[in-house]
Amino acid sequence: MPDEAPEGGYTAEPFLPDRGGLPALRRAAAGCRGCPLHLAATQTVFGAGDAHARVMLVGEQPGDQEDRQGKPFVGPAGKLLDRALDEAGINPAEAYVTNAVKHFKFTQAEPRKRRIHKAPSLREMTACGPWLAAELAVVEPELIVVLGATAGKALLGSSFRVTEVRGTVLEEEIHGRSERLVPTVHPSSVLRSDDREAAYQGLVSDLKVAARALG
Repeated sequence: MPDEAPEGGYTAEPFLPDRGGLPALRRAAAGCRGCPLHLAATQTVFGAGDAHARVMLVGEQPGDQEDRQGKPFVGPAGKLLDRALDEAGINPAEAYVTNAVKHFKFTQAEPRKRRIHKAPSLREMTACGPWLAAELAVVEPELIVVLGATAGKALLGSSFRVTEVRGTVLEEEIHGRSERLVPTVHPSSVLRSDDREAAYQGLVSDLKVAARALG
């Protein structure tokens, strides 16, 4: 397995295993050096949940708590997402959750100071794309819930605008597969909102569209 991405190329492709399901992908992703984000992050944060889930939720990248614990959506945004899913009629335990980018990208003024989330670049999202494609191929979800603009750009291209399509069912070809998607905001944006209750109800409303699409 290579130590770094090929010269001039950001890509996780050389680090993907030839065979195996999610456990093999998770083990391989732990050693991914496909872009420089691995240098500062504590660890790779791979997807988690039901390997045969009908719904896959795709966020942007791990946050501070996820980076420390090695699991996606375990921080405040993840707890809010679980509550919203439950309220919308989707059992969080039956979903598969992951991120478009598997390493935490952050800025930090000084050591021991709080690490501030920084949005991944298109190049970093593209580099990490093979992991997301592999997860989709293994899980084969009936529906993808797209959480926020970064996840939407990673799956649907740079012209994606979450405000234009949130709460609708899209049908698109993603990594060679025909997929149904319901975009919504990232739960962290609800936590940052001036009117948190209204933002939360908007998220629940979008997730109810996803629940109906699942039937």
